[in-house]
Amino acid sequence: METVFHFAIFVLAIFVGYYVVWSVTPALHTPLMAVTNAISSVIIVGALIAAASQAAGPAGADINTWIAKGAGAIASALAAVNIFGGFMVTRRMLAMYKKKEKKIEGGAH
Repeated sequence: METVFHFAIFVLAIFVGYYVVWSVTPALHTPLMAVTNAISSVIIVGALIAAASQAAGPAGADINTWIAKGAGAIASALAAVNIFGGFMVTRRMLAMYKKKEKKIEGGAH
């Protein structure tokens, strides 16, 4: 029952995230990317903690440790991809606002 509850929260978070991101005006995409990069850095900290977990309980807890380590490794890899992609998109969006430099042709005037 607890797993169904957690899964329902996950599905609701997907829908809320989808509608929040796609309803943002283009002028706010760069700040939004900066915030998602910050959130992904927090996710990496939690994923590293999960990946470093140790079994502390009954004999059956060993499989739970491996599940936590695997989930932590997958979460840290996906968050790292998200951070890298976010920085690339932010960099590209900021480049659109820079003034283009004119080339000076010929000699000194």
